[in-house]
Amino acid sequence: MSIAPVTKTVGGLRVAVRLTPRASRAGIDGVRLDAAGDAYLQVRVTAPAEGGKANAALLKLLAKAWGVTRSHLAIVAGAKDRRKTITVAGDPAVLSKQLTCCFDSENRS
Repeated sequence: MSIAPVTKTVGGLRVAVRLTPRASRAGIDGVRLDAAGDAYLQVRVTAPAEGGKANAALLKLLAKAWGVTRSHLAIVAGAKDRRKTITVAGDPAVLSKQLTCCFDSENRS
């Protein structure tokens, strides 16, 4: 059971995300818990899942919200699933402060 969707790694952070493609509007809905009690960041994009369009839209949205360049983000697990693991390259201490804006369940982007 994990209460935060973020895990510190040697080269940055790993973030658990649940993506909803083809949403009526794009945004970050904050942290949610699955049935097992594991936390994830709920994100919506308007792009369809075909051809990796939703994944590209996800990374673009997160890069903008977190104030990092797109090249610092990568999907390392779940590229063809709604549940994904995203890595953010950089100093974990600095990144933790940048990313906290999106972990408030009341935050909307």
